Amino acid sequence: METAGIVVLLLVLAFLVLAGVVAIRTVRAVKRGVARGTAQARRVVEDTQLKARRFTTPGPGGEVAQLRIDLRAAIDSTFAALDARRADDAALAEAAALLSRLNDHARALDGELKLLEREPDKSRVATRLPELATRVRQITHSADSLRWAAQDRAEHATTDDLASLADQIAMESAALRHWTPTEPPKLPSSGE
Repeated sequence: METAGIVVLLLVLAFLVLAGVVAIRTVRAVKRGVARGTAQARRVVEDTQLKARRFTTPGPGGEVAQLRIDLRAAIDSTFAALDARRADDAALAEAAALLSRLNDHARALDGELKLLEREPDKSRVATRLPELATRVRQITHSADSLRWAAQDRAEHATTDDLASLADQIAMESAALRHWTPTEPPKLPSSGE
């Protein structure tokens, strides 16, 4: 009887430990999901504010907002293009690594632009704007170049595959249309 009690106690403890582990993992997963959703919502709000500021703030303030929009759009669309094709094309891994490094520069530049948006001295903003605009153009051009190369690679692969498929279908169609009548096999005569 005492052994059965110990076994039951061990089973209850094992169940409680397992339930605790499951609860902790669930809480962590929910926290990660909430953090990810919060970050995405924050990004959407910030993007909307930038678009509004682009039209409502005249002069250098509006230009800074436009630079931030251009920078973010180039990086985001390039990430999307590479992520869409990376599963199908392993050669894009190096391009993704380069884009990740470029994204680090873009984040730093976006941080500088964000600080510049809050600068009360408009002449300082106007003075720094050309240099920052040049850096934005360098980063967006590099991101665009990676995105266009990935798109061209995907188009080339699709075109080649389609051409190969068309050739195979043409050969099979020709084979199906070509036939030669076969003579029925001669049966051995019973008299031989």
